[in-house]
Amino acid sequence: MSPRLQVSSATTGPTMATGQNHLIELLPRRDRLRLLDVGEQVPLILAEVLCDPGKPTLFLYFPIDGFISLVAISEGNPGLEVGMVGREGMLGAQLALGVATAPLHALVQGPGVAWRFGTVPFRAELARSSALQLVLGRYVYVLMSQLAGAAACVRFHQIGPRLARWLLMSQDRSHCDSFPVTHEFLAYMLGVRRVGITTAASVLRHDGLIDYHRGKLQVLDRSGLEAAACGCYAADRRAYTGLL
Repeated sequence: MSPRLQVSSATTGPTMATGQNHLIELLPRRDRLRLLDVGEQVPLILAEVLCDPGKPTLFLYFPIDGFISLVAISEGNPGLEVGMVGREGMLGAQLALGVATAPLHALVQGPGVAWRFGTVPFRAELARSSALQLVLGRYVYVLMSQLAGAAACVRFHQIGPRLARWLLMSQDRSHCDSFPVTHEFLAYMLGVRRVGITTAASVLRHDGLIDYHRGKLQVLDRSGLEAAACGCYAADRRAYTGLL
């Protein structure tokens, strides 16, 4: 069973959001309204599992706020986070390829709100909207690029730069400078021992880039954290911006 984030129950019951998901915003107004008409806003509950690999996809999620971790599961080994989905993306992009089963374990890492669509009405809208097909096709390419980058990052980069990258990605999607997280959860996400996270976090804290107290982490120096992160963070942003 995967480690859970440690937070108070006050953070697990968000109100319905008034913002929007970026992929949905990219659609022409007519396509956007038609799509939203078959969806609903639902809360993203912290540590909730939204899908498992090899299982049928029942719902697609387009976060408005909050974010989701994509975790690769290997039998007999702990999971490893290979991607994140926030307001910039969606969960269930494999349906754009005609595939009904989920490839990764997905759990809510940051609570919030998302648009949720059943697979049947979503497929109907996908079949009739060329704009939706184009947006999702490009997003699938971005995901492929990010997954390939994540594999190289795990293989070649040290824990400190990878941790800095993870914190930047989480800050981008949480839209705030502080968020609850434990060393145990960070070790699970990065696929390393907890002692490695403790050492790397201590260096970032000593350099004045972050602060950490009682399970709550705060980013103090965003530009310094970007300088400390591996180049995968900037590469992911370029890939997304270039296509979407």
